[in-house]
Amino acid sequence: FNGLFWFILPVSLIICNDITAYIWGFFFGRTSLIKLSPKKTWEGFIGAFISTVIFAYFISGFLGKYDIFTCPKTELFGAPYDCPSQYLFKKHYYPVPEVLHELFSVFGLNWDTWACYPVQWYAVGFGVFASTIAPFGGFLASGFKRAYGFKDFGDLIPGHGGIIDRMDCQVMMSAFTYVFFLTFVDATHRSTYGVVNSILALPLHQQLDLLSKLQETLQPITHG
Repeated sequence: FNGLFWFILPVSLIICNDITAYIWGFFFGRTSLIKLSPKKTWEGFIGAFISTVIFAYFISGFLGKYDIFTCPKTELFGAPYDCPSQYLFKKHYYPVPEVLHELFSVFGLNWDTWACYPVQWYAVGFGVFASTIAPFGGFLASGFKRAYGFKDFGDLIPGHGGIIDRMDCQVMMSAFTYVFFLTFVDATHRSTYGVVNSILALPLHQQLDLLSKLQETLQPITHG
């Protein structure tokens, strides 16, 4: 697979959104969000949106530090988590907008750059999707349950229902993750630019080994 990061991030965002929507709704919920789910409120929806986007930024920064989460693993057992540094998981420095720079300078703070992993900006997009679109998977499931007159799809998890009750939003999130990864992440790795960067990131002995194998492969073509 392509790294635990791309599994843990979307799953954790849905869990975070569920929990924070409940908490915000419990304490501040006043306005019903949708008739299919009477307990869901606008206050819970908006609070969960803010909480999930913030959580996405910081959890992706944490996961991006460790090879065990970011390295693709080609063998089930035995292979170490050791891979070349990927662009998305290398810390970059971005200029702070002039407005914020001037605002902080009023308090005597010199804030010129913002350091983070590029993947953290992707994670913010994941957080937005998990908070705005993925919940409609839950609304759809609620519609089915209401139509057939039962509260939950199962009773495996006390207070939460069955496995399907926990997976309704995860289905939409997993589809989004798959399309996003193939379109914006994996496509970059397959480009010439991505291949060259991956080769240059290899240790010297692996680069020499690759060069030797390429020469063996291309030799019949050059002498043909």
